[in-house]
Amino acid sequence: MASSEGFSGSPTSVAAPVTQYGVTKPISMAGPTEADLQRSRDLEKFLVEAGLYESKEEAAKREEVLGRIQEIVTDWVKQLTRLRGYIDQMVEDANAVILTFGSFRLGVHGPGSDIDTLCVGPSYVNREEDFFFLLHNILAEREEVTELQPVPDAHVPVMKFKFDGIPIDLLYASISCLVVPQELDISDMSVLYNIDEPTVRSLNGCRVADQILKLVPNVEHFRTTLRCLKLWAKRRGVYSNVTGFLGGVNWALLVARVCQLYPNAVPSMLVSRFFRVYTQWRWPNPVMLCAIEEDELGFSVWDPRKNPRDRTHHMPIITPAYPCMNSSYNVSTSTLRVMMEQFQYGNNICEKIELNRVKWSALFEPYLFFESYKNYLQVDILAADADDLRSWKGWVESRLRQLNLMIERDTYGKLQCHPYPHEYVDASKPCAHSAFFMGLQRKQGEIVQEGQQFDIRGSVDEFRRSVIMYVFWKPGMEIYVSHVRRKQLPAYVFPDGYKRPRNVRLTPHQLSDKLSHGNGVAFQTESGEKCLKRKKDPDGENSEQSRREKRKSPDRSQSVSPEIISCKRCSTSPGCSTSDLDEMNGLAEGNASSNLSIIGCCSGEYIGSISTAGSSEGSNQGYDNPATSRSDLCDDSKSSVEDEHTDQKRVFQDGFLEEIEVS
Repeated sequence: MASSEGFSGSPTSVAAPVTQYGVTKPISMAGPTEADLQRSRDLEKFLVEAGLYESKEEAAKREEVLGRIQEIVTDWVKQLTRLRGYIDQMVEDANAVILTFGSFRLGVHGPGSDIDTLCVGPSYVNREEDFFFLLHNILAEREEVTELQPVPDAHVPVMKFKFDGIPIDLLYASISCLVVPQELDISDMSVLYNIDEPTVRSLNGCRVADQILKLVPNVEHFRTTLRCLKLWAKRRGVYSNVTGFLGGVNWALLVARVCQLYPNAVPSMLVSRFFRVYTQWRWPNPVMLCAIEEDELGFSVWDPRKNPRDRTHHMPIITPAYPCMNSSYNVSTSTLRVMMEQFQYGNNICEKIELNRVKWSALFEPYLFFESYKNYLQVDILAADADDLRSWKGWVESRLRQLNLMIERDTYGKLQCHPYPHEYVDASKPCAHSAFFMGLQRKQGEIVQEGQQFDIRGSVDEFRRSVIMYVFWKPGMEIYVSHVRRKQLPAYVFPDGYKRPRNVRLTPHQLSDKLSHGNGVAFQTESGEKCLKRKKDPDGENSEQSRREKRKSPDRSQSVSPEIISCKRCSTSPGCSTSDLDEMNGLAEGNASSNLSIIGCCSGEYIGSISTAGSSEGSNQGYDNPATSRSDLCDDSKSSVEDEHTDQKRVFQDGFLEEIEVS
């Protein structure tokens, strides 16, 4: 009879238990090959050459700035302690602690990046008056503080400024202590006692960063991989939480989960596995680094079984510190679609890198957004000066995601939007200016009827109503929304100031980008036909003379938004008629029947009558009479915007332009 030790008589070998990181076992415990190590060295060399690492001098300056901010907030708390009538000993012991979070705390910040900071103060120092009023005034009086911008109504209230040239995002959290310990353990659950939800969100930045570093198998490999993926996301146009993509903490959590799944992998392997994992991820299954803790203190945690709102999240990425939240609630169906396309792009490139067919630089080729769509939505933001623009732009940018959602809701998802998180500036305007763009395309697979149009005037009007609620509005703050076709894009969106000649040879990866966004089969076909026509153009469009003309900076008619609405913020005046509004906006009688594709407008208290597309008639629907603009500060800028479009025989149709046709 065979012994229980086996036929050989030797003891049965017992496999060593696999260390589990996170909520599941690793996918692979395999380590790197020599080829993987070489690719990692090549990757790190590329990141260094790309300028992702700051110098020792800049690192020392950041530490110096943090030390000076620490001195300022300590003096501020001592001053308040004295004003509140506490004894001298309390004044002497009074303290505030400056902590960091985000990329700086994770160790992946680069030159010029901001420092996310948290000021933790005692229970008797509040956020509303003490932080956003008294500390704000103290900072405003210091010469080294510039671009000071309080944002008290944000989801996480923040004060933004530059200190000696270093960008700072400063949060405040008041904990239930009379004296804040100098060596405060932010991970301790006791810091959450007797505080409100905004304070919890403020504290969670530091708590999440600490947990991430504790939960990854190899911190240095995590940092290199995260640096790589953040650069990739910025180059590919998918790095922006406010626009509906992913921000720094989201990318950190995604990378950390891949590190858990491949604990022995080096950065080159982790980058490749990142794209492999997330091209196959079945959203909305959540990404979690650890199990969600139960609500010990009564704070709401992410749980779609209990919270109906959590069921609507498209791409849940859960923070690892209590109370666990979805850090990516801004992601929409549109932005998720764009990110999945980019993940697939990254996966394809990484496969070629592993076969030594391309180098790492191929992964980071910029996304050709303005070559990828035929139709765009352009949002121009203007203000009297740079300071006003900074606050006004921040507000409008925070609402752009809602415009995206409104358009897709009102077109039943048939018109898809691709918001682009990059900001563009027309330096020729006399007022401070900023512009954002969205790519528009028909949902792929939809049955297309010839000449079918999308009327999104109601969507843009709803967006207008949300934007004009800005409580810090000042004269000169304006916004214009317009529909722009690819050939009519303004010159300032192109790097060299002129539009790309149609015969420029794109790299294979850029070409695949362009084809992948051909706006569906119908779009690809039509675009292809047009390209063929251009190649066969008997007039010699590709002649040497034509190429020289294209290299020149375009004239005014080429560099403006072709179909724009006058979006002035106005007061109402009973004595102003509809014809007065027409005259103010440069309308020409008879132009209302033009077949230009136009979208609605925003930011005017008076919008005008809503008419059917192609009709010259309209009726007021509950709006007050139009009025003149409340601001004359940017008259030159306003007239230039309006005159550009009058010169181009653009059509204003009582505040709404015609329906957009996306063929």
